[in-house]
Amino acid sequence: MSSTRARGDGVERAARDHLLRAGLREIAANANFRCGELDLVMLEPDAGGADPGTVVFVEVRYRRSSGFGGGAVSVTVAKRRRLARAAQAFLLGQRALADAPCRFDVVEADGDPAAPRLHWIRDAFRLDDL
Repeated sequence: MSSTRARGDGVERAARDHLLRAGLREIAANANFRCGELDLVMLEPDAGGADPGTVVFVEVRYRRSSGFGGGAVSVTVAKRRRLARAAQAFLLGQRALADAPCRFDVVEADGDPAAPRLHWIRDAFRLDDL
């Protein structure tokens, strides 16, 4: 495994652990489709507990330094479109979640990849922004 891939895996693990501690549940990681990859797919339980909750598609972006802007600025419109298509492909295979509300979050990571600083941006973009 390349050092870049190992660093990415470590940062994604840190982001996943952060989201799990915040009460989200993991549905999938590194879900690959022809149209793109989803780093993490999580479920944020509904406060009332009646509905399955909100499906959260998470893009994890690492930068060694945030001096030139955080990782979220690197999620271009083209990348957002790929994420949206991958999310649609994912939901086609998950009938139980097909009617659940969805959102797209970004977890920015910077600093030491072994212990990155994380910044979770909820609802980072919407499909109607595309």
